[in-house]
Amino acid sequence: MTRPEFEAFLDAMAEADAVGYAKLFDGRGADTEMGAANIMAIGVRIKAMHDARPPDRPPGPVAIVLDADKFGLVARVLGILATARRPMRVFEELEPAREWIGKQRAFAAAAEQRLHREPCS
Repeated sequence: MTRPEFEAFLDAMAEADAVGYAKLFDGRGADTEMGAANIMAIGVRIKAMHDARPPDRPPGPVAIVLDADKFGLVARVLGILATARRPMRVFEELEPAREWIGKQRAFAAAAEQRLHREPCS
């Protein structure tokens, strides 16, 4: 993946107002020629997108699946992303990531229902 490709993804996510949705990123087998500076710039942009959201609309949970040998490459960006006001977890296999993101989505849906419930009189 190149920086322009990832920037286009972020643009599309912002235009669709999809930052608040749950995301599962399957990066197994992926490769990039981006250097540390480009990866950090992407991390800074993602953090800015998260920080721009109102407190009542936090970014959605994210599950990231990576080959173990890629952890070092993206560790700094993962550190930046971990500071957001939302759940995030890194996995080496897809199925546990799917299960975890499903639980996060169910929790968020239940919280949303509680938030919009009519008060008892």
